[in-house]
Amino acid sequence: MGTLIAHPENKEKLAALKAFMKALKIRFEEEKSPYNPEFVEKIKRSEEDFKAGKIKAIKTEDLWK
Repeated sequence: MGTLIAHPENKEKLAALKAFMKALKIRFEEEKSPYNPEFVEKIKRSEEDFKAGKIKAIKTEDLWK
């Protein structure tokens, strides 16, 4: 059939999805991220800040001062 990829926002939603799929006897695979969830959240926030224009540009030559 097809493949679905879900991105639950928290542990409670993940647990609910797993329970639902087990109840319907739907096979599923779970991949664990090798990254710390806090680190991933920081990266996502920085991407959102960048898209919103909340950035500060620093010239390369100013890095050595």
